[in-house]
Amino acid sequence: METKNVIFELRTKKGLSQEELAQKVMVTRQAVSRWENGETVPNTETLKLLSKEFDVSINTLLGDPRQLVCQCCGMPLEDGIISHNGDGTLNEEYCKWCYADGTYTYSNMDDLIDVCVKHMVNDKFTEEQARSYMKQLLPSLDYWKRYEELSDNGQFEAFKEQLIKEINDLHIEGLPKVEKLNALVGSYVNLGYPLPNGKTVKFLNDEITYLGNQLESEFGGDRCFGVLANMDFIMISTYGPEGETPELVLYKKR
Repeated sequence: METKNVIFELRTKKGLSQEELAQKVMVTRQAVSRWENGETVPNTETLKLLSKEFDVSINTLLGDPRQLVCQCCGMPLEDGIISHNGDGTLNEEYCKWCYADGTYTYSNMDDLIDVCVKHMVNDKFTEEQARSYMKQLLPSLDYWKRYEELSDNGQFEAFKEQLIKEINDLHIEGLPKVEKLNALVGSYVNLGYPLPNGKTVKFLNDEITYLGNQLESEFGGDRCFGVLANMDFIMISTYGPEGETPELVLYKKR
């Protein structure tokens, strides 16, 4: 799809007139008209503003001329899983799991491989094959090539260790000792918890990346513990297969 069609579709989908879009990205209505007629394309700075306004990548605005790939884990990127910088703009180099609001979430390549392999194994791709593939792929990606330059000298890892200590110090009955916390996108773990009045409530933001893990209950059975946390809270719940019948065990502000 050409840029002119992309901008027109995004603008009309959001219910904006050409004049309203022009005001939001600080150009004239005539400039928007020329984009949509295919006479011109937005400059780099305006593309950044359009990207933030529509929450789509610049790559999408330009008609997907290249395949975006996360430069930390190698996952193909689509708009729904592209990460955000601290100022809310999209960062087209990373997925939400590897980079969250200006913070890199992985400092250990082996930890990332362990997480990725779980989602790669299938009837045609064994765990050994998946692990071998990731060990070859990751060193070729920009984040790991520039790790010394991009890393935060262990600050985020120290934060994760503090969270793990706080969670384990809660001594939740049946919850195994938490050893690791992984990046988890809100939309994938935002379960609806039942209220006494029959309604359900969700506590997470679908767009935010949290830290968490799933652990089998020490009581046995098919229910698991879900652990989620960030700078503001710790939340522990239990649920059945595929997140069925969730129950909130603890919600604690930090």
